[in-house]
Amino acid sequence: MEEGKKMEPKGQRINIELPDETGQGIYSNFAIVSHSPSEFVIDFTRIMPGLKKAKVYSRIILAPQHAKLLTKALKDNVEDYEKKFKEIKIEHESPKEIGF
Repeated sequence: MEEGKKMEPKGQRINIELPDETGQGIYSNFAIVSHSPSEFVIDFTRIMPGLKKAKVYSRIILAPQHAKLLTKALKDNVEDYEKKFKEIKIEHESPKEIGF
């Protein structure tokens, strides 16, 4: 290690604040994922029966590295869920958009 440089300890704790209005969450049953060379964008929407229009309720913009880390975290959590409960069945899939 170079003289004068400090390494951050592994497992360092970060204090995360969750405001009440954010903690309530936003229901979404459809997401649109897009990307550019520098970022991934996930738009969370709600599709309601009988309506031809959907509103974006939340947009998350991620660096490519964070998008990959999010993918791994979701994969790990889905695997844990399916071990505890049961396999999650998907009726249909669209390659560009995620309706959940």
